[in-house]
Amino acid sequence: MKIVVLVKQVPDTYEDRKLDTAAGLVDRGACEPVLDEINERALEVALRYRDGNKGTEVVLLSMGPEGTASALRKGLSMGADVAVHVLDSALSGADLGRTAAVLAAALRATGFDLVIAGNASTDGGGGVVPAMVAEHLGLPHLTFLDAVEISAGTVAGVRATEHGSLGVHALLPAVISVTERSAEARFPNFKGILKAKKKPLQVLSLAEIGLDPAFAGAGRSAVVTAAERPARTGGTRITDEGTAGEQLADFLASARLI
Repeated sequence: MKIVVLVKQVPDTYEDRKLDTAAGLVDRGACEPVLDEINERALEVALRYRDGNKGTEVVLLSMGPEGTASALRKGLSMGADVAVHVLDSALSGADLGRTAAVLAAALRATGFDLVIAGNASTDGGGGVVPAMVAEHLGLPHLTFLDAVEISAGTVAGVRATEHGSLGVHALLPAVISVTERSAEARFPNFKGILKAKKKPLQVLSLAEIGLDPAFAGAGRSAVVTAAERPARTGGTRITDEGTAGEQLADFLASARLI
């Protein structure tokens, strides 16, 4: 079986993230770029299946700037076999729709039996790319899975709902996404880090996955204006002089909280 894991390099969530107000995009140079933690969990799902099923190939696929290679190497050190990096200057600032279309084209070019992704990236948080990729490929998709069970010809999982949980399943090939409740990612060991340096990391342009570079900019959404979040102001202090309850009620009512 060939399992492709979609991964993304994002700004470190433990540092202060900033917005480039001129471009309306995340300032990726403001803090250390890392492999998204939710993608590590997606990779762990694939690796656990491979641990019990020899002959399984785990491939990492990412679209992003040159620095994305470091995130892919992290995934390779965790145990992935191969990495594929879609790199093209025309993709700078690509929106969710273009990102999904490019990833789908890359998946057609590389081939796969199962695609695993995180449910939402920590920088964009759109939560729709896995489903959009599946739509481009014309495949079933099981999203926001808390648990996953993979077999030779099917994939199944558990999805949380407002009323409990829902068991879902689909025939392969398929696309799934996992949540933070799924498998906890393993840490790369020293041997894995050394091996990662020798594992294949293929770089592909838009043309090499069958897309015209002009496609990346045609009809995509664009940020019209962007502004920094205003500084946090001091709260309202209520001194109890016998009317604190009334003041609190008035405050909540003015904020439409009651």
